[in-house]
Amino acid sequence: QVQLVESGGGLVQPGGSLRLSCAASGFTFSTYTMGWYRQAPGKERELVATISVFSLDTNYADSVKGRFTISRDNARNTVYLQMNSLKPEDTAVYYCKASRGSRDNYWGQGTQVTVSS
Repeated sequence: QVQLVESGGGLVQPGGSLRLSCAASGFTFSTYTMGWYRQAPGKERELVATISVFSLDTNYADSVKGRFTISRDNARNTVYLQMNSLKPEDTAVYYCKASRGSRDNYWGQGTQVTVSS
């Protein structure tokens, strides 16, 4: 059974940091591109960052470049999102996604991140 379980969300003040984790099981993690997406209330889900199979390529939304860092540990079947200098507009539910080709796509259940003073 495929599972993606996000953790690490919470309430943080503007300028603060959080580290999200996504633990994967039930599939060959090291063969999947991993990504983080987010969805704010009333908005569509959007790409935050992706990382290739062997961490050779990363991709970031313009809104998070220089503040967020995606990484993965294939030995632990886990992908991370380090979020620094958080802003209120970063408030959203953050989702982990595993992708391989056009048909193999898995989503986690999401973790809430709230940036507020």
